[in-house]
Amino acid sequence: MNILFTRTLLLAVTFTLGGALRLSAAELQKLSDVRLLSSPSNDGDSIMVEGGGKSFCLRLYYVDCPETTAGSNSDAQRVREQTRYFGLPGPERIIHFGNEAKTFIEKTLHEPFTVHTAFASALGRSANGRVYGFITTAKGDDLAELLIKKGLARTRGIGRKTPNGVPRDEMIERLRDLEISAILKRVGIWEESDSDRIAELRALQRNEESELQKVKEQVVNAKAPQGLLDINTATEEELQTIKTIGPARAKRIIAGRPYKTVEDLLKVKGIGPKSLEAIRAFNVVGE
Repeated sequence: MNILFTRTLLLAVTFTLGGALRLSAAELQKLSDVRLLSSPSNDGDSIMVEGGGKSFCLRLYYVDCPETTAGSNSDAQRVREQTRYFGLPGPERIIHFGNEAKTFIEKTLHEPFTVHTAFASALGRSANGRVYGFITTAKGDDLAELLIKKGLARTRGIGRKTPNGVPRDEMIERLRDLEISAILKRVGIWEESDSDRIAELRALQRNEESELQKVKEQVVNAKAPQGLLDINTATEEELQTIKTIGPARAKRIIAGRPYKTVEDLLKVKGIGPKSLEAIRAFNVVGE
């Protein structure tokens, strides 16, 4: 085995679990004799099932399979992120392995199986919603573990104590070990991983996510007016809806009127280029 490949992937396998969030939910219910339903929305980790007198879309705990489509912007972003995580040469290979995972699910669940779920809501594309759950195959295998072993999924997603009592953190470690084993064996999607680029690709993804998080935090934390303000007519109270403008600064802005351009705010004591950039988005100068 390529030593660089082994070292790079072992170091790079991280358990982001979005990061492995714990989902507070009611006690798990056991549904026996559950059957897989045919649906165009089925993929490797989300499937339509029928059991307990109802049909619903079940999202597996702990695992994330490659996407099977990139039809929307959000899908395309996930395909790009997965391509980088797995170190594949191109996004089309994600779709390929996503369909492999889907086929594996259909073959593995051709016999009735067991579901454990608390019917906790899972976000996703399904029009009718999804619920988190565990699946035990007719042979007694945990489906999430099987997907990881086959190299058709990564350890990522929501987690909670398993039906047989394995704590969440211990389950995370088990799945991480299975993922490393699949990497070393180069099975499934890991067969095509680029050992020379995987660390670079993952670093690129982390940097982009960090930048997006900063943008989100700035938007969430920012005080902002409801719409644009005309700095020549806005009241003192309206000006103070902008995060960087307090009572004293609002008074100085009003005292300095009229302004011909937003850049004229630089003439106001206490407003420099950096301050101006922070408030420019919320101000205009009317006719």
